[in-house]
Amino acid sequence: MRMRFKPYARPELLACDFHVHEPLTHAGHWRELFARPEQPFCLELGCGKGGFLAQLAPSDPTRNFLGIDITDKVLILAKRKVEKAYLEKQLPPDNVLIASLDIERMSGAFSAEDRVARIYINFCNPWSKNASSHKHRLTHPRQLLQYRNLMDEGAEIWFKTDDDDLFRDSLSYFPAAGFEITWQTFDLHADEPAWNLRTEHEGMFSEQGIPIKALIARKGPDSTVTWVEPKELARRLDGEEEE
Repeated sequence: MRMRFKPYARPELLACDFHVHEPLTHAGHWRELFARPEQPFCLELGCGKGGFLAQLAPSDPTRNFLGIDITDKVLILAKRKVEKAYLEKQLPPDNVLIASLDIERMSGAFSAEDRVARIYINFCNPWSKNASSHKHRLTHPRQLLQYRNLMDEGAEIWFKTDDDDLFRDSLSYFPAAGFEITWQTFDLHADEPAWNLRTEHEGMFSEQGIPIKALIARKGPDSTVTWVEPKELARRLDGEEEE
């Protein structure tokens, strides 16, 4: 169902202390926006209505969290859930931020100085596998290579999805982009880890009998990257033919 326009969303977000109003102006300085900038910096890409972020951030004050989504009409719901979660715990929301940002264009909002310890990707759009769509997947190598630029060796990506095709393809995407898959499951709830935080989507899919797939991938050294842009690959092949 398409979410309707919310005229109150932008004004309410602009009045929120943990909403980043102009994310494109903070490249290299994201850590400085937190009360404790020395803490590990974590991202949730596609935070949606905030169900995951609202559980995670107030439960771990030793890390800083930034939740990103593309539209204010979704982010306003995340803002309210996060606000409520901190209020219930009687904590200040000083280790969490939210921002409206197109994840495919993250390079304009972050730089190599914004070192990210962990990235969470939960139930992202699986897209179709045709040539014009699959590259928009948040786990596609062209996206993973963007994230690599912000991560030190050993930093992790935690990924969950209900989509079988996306998950199976991602099992090859991560190694191609120089990530080692250190843990994976095709049925997260069959032997659910204590650390798992169930999201709204997760509960919905589980009730429908759809197994939740999940993995943890660790960034390896640059020498492990094997993926090449299709255009670059074609250029290289053309060069080989000329020789």
